[in-house]
Amino acid sequence: MSANKRLASVIAGIGAVIFALFQMPFMQDYFDHVKGKAGPEAIPVFGQLNAKPKDRATPEERLEAIRREAARLYIPPIDAKLDRVWKAIPGYNGREVDVERTLQLSKDWIPGQKLPLVFREIPPKVSLDDLGAQPIYKGNPNKPMVALMINVAWGNEFIPGMLETLEQENVKATFFLDGSWLSKNVEIAKQIASKGHEMSNHAYSHKNMSQLGREQAVQEISKTEKLLKEHLGVENKLFAPPSGDFNQQTVKIAAELNLKTVLWTIDTVDWRKPSPQTILTRIANRLEPGAMILMHPTESASLSLEGMIKEIKGRGLVLGTVGELLSSDRVPDPGE
Repeated sequence: MSANKRLASVIAGIGAVIFALFQMPFMQDYFDHVKGKAGPEAIPVFGQLNAKPKDRATPEERLEAIRREAARLYIPPIDAKLDRVWKAIPGYNGREVDVERTLQLSKDWIPGQKLPLVFREIPPKVSLDDLGAQPIYKGNPNKPMVALMINVAWGNEFIPGMLETLEQENVKATFFLDGSWLSKNVEIAKQIASKGHEMSNHAYSHKNMSQLGREQAVQEISKTEKLLKEHLGVENKLFAPPSGDFNQQTVKIAAELNLKTVLWTIDTVDWRKPSPQTILTRIANRLEPGAMILMHPTESASLSLEGMIKEIKGRGLVLGTVGELLSSDRVPDPGE
């Protein structure tokens, strides 16, 4: 046999082995894991390649082990509630092991090795929507997430720098837009939206909502809502009253327009032109899971934004939009 034929024969043999390898069950589990179908802990153990059938657990042994882990790792959901001080507090999903799916994925499991667990979330019985028309000042304290809310009615010159910082830090914020500003700055608003930030309602002309009659209050919110939809294609769910001024009528009108009234947990008070260090100290002293941090496109906020984000990340907290924070969806636990 010539050298070329021998080489071709060897290559063909290797190809046959690789093909057979990729047909094995544990490889399918691996591909499911890579595609995100098998859950965060469903990482196949390559040592199983040489495992003999007698080394693998029986279905009964696997089921017993899975149920034992399911009991150990169960986290109950937390209902949304009304707090005397903080008003509406969102609920937070629980977590449980999907026994059936885990059983399917663990057919090659060998006792003593890590089980390929698959989790699913358990929604709370009481959701934020069940609480009715109530203001919201913070997310669930059990959710390790913080949201940045940027109210925009002025300060165009600082928006590019803030967007650059947010992009560098891979953070999405929620921009609450004054309608009169939006009507004059559509291209800037589109640029903000193009970066993946959440775009929401900050009324139309920055009036104190508590001092308005019902018809005028409706106009302040609905005019901006119309602009958000027409110019940015936004299906908005949030309303931040200007200056944090509102009354129960404001909250009810927003709810009638399918909007949740959002305030804040921590105010940077950046409009007073504090030093960046003053803002960072204020954030560090009051930072907690579920916090919503208010700022504007000001020089003080722009200069302190990077340090603010690093402080939040340094506490092991995830940064998300206000919409993400107020949802009951879980933030993946370390190791999941």
